[in-house]
Amino acid sequence: MNKVKLFLQEHVSYLLFQMMLVLFILLLYWLDGFRNFNTAVYAISMSMLLTAGYLLGKFIMRRSFYAAITRKPDKMEDALIRHAQAPEHKQTTDFTRDLYKLYQKEVQLLYASQHRQLHFMNQWVHQMKTPISVIGLLLQEEDDLDRESINEEIDKLRVGLDAVLVNARLETFEQDMQIERVVLKTAVQEMITEHKRLFITNGVFPVISIDEKFTVATDIKWLKIVIGQFITNAVKYTFEQGKKVHITASSTEGGLQLMIRDEGIGIPSSDLNRVTKAFFTGENGRLTGESTGMGLYIASEVCNRLGHPLDITSELGTGTTVTVLFKNGEVGEVDDTEHNRRIDGSDENL
Repeated sequence: MNKVKLFLQEHVSYLLFQMMLVLFILLLYWLDGFRNFNTAVYAISMSMLLTAGYLLGKFIMRRSFYAAITRKPDKMEDALIRHAQAPEHKQTTDFTRDLYKLYQKEVQLLYASQHRQLHFMNQWVHQMKTPISVIGLLLQEEDDLDRESINEEIDKLRVGLDAVLVNARLETFEQDMQIERVVLKTAVQEMITEHKRLFITNGVFPVISIDEKFTVATDIKWLKIVIGQFITNAVKYTFEQGKKVHITASSTEGGLQLMIRDEGIGIPSSDLNRVTKAFFTGENGRLTGESTGMGLYIASEVCNRLGHPLDITSELGTGTTVTVLFKNGEVGEVDDTEHNRRIDGSDENL
């Protein structure tokens, strides 16, 4: 019954138009002197009969469409009309299908984001228990307080909190972005200084070779996060003391290229293509037991959104090289002496 009611509501204007048209034609004949009442009745009857036949046929053709839109849906797939015949209904059906695909894509992205956040928080909470437990044990000791060990555990907590904040801000990246001209060497030196305790603890030395006139257009806050992640990984997976982390920059045809190369254990070839996937820890992550698998994922996401192509190469047992290309980098007049001089970060920054 709802189908018929909806059909009549849709065509009430058409019925009124047909009635006015017939009356107008009859009025013209009457004004012209035609006074045959039986002919007028016959004309009105035939007009009503033909109109009713036309509407009946149209209703039969569209009854599946009306049935679909008047039925209460049980699931989202019920919105997809499968047997539309009229051109406008076919177009409506195609539009609905495209809209449904867009909806499905957005839902999947939302679900993936929520799942990633939940997984990350579960891992983070589990890992934060360890430094808290260690600090608790150190405080229970009757001997002198081991401040150095407590500072190490506090650093772990600080790194974990920073990771949570960065992961949260990544969801609103565009609202939290400010592009400006950044001196590349200054940004690198600030991150070396910020991580100096990590270098000293692991006995690894940074070596910087970046011209002071290299500038890039980027977001300084996000750039530091990316560089900090690369430095942390380079030091964390360099198990032998006395090794170095080489941080260099050079001018190429595509722009300025920042390279961070360590002398660590390297990444297995089987893991290399997956290290930027969320929560992927690989073989190296199992060696330390502290990897969340989110560091390189966040760095990759930031580089992608800032428009800085990222490339990671590695040789097992030799080391890993991370390369970031700044397509909009600028190079001033380069002093060859300064450009070729290597600055040992262990002496200058640490």
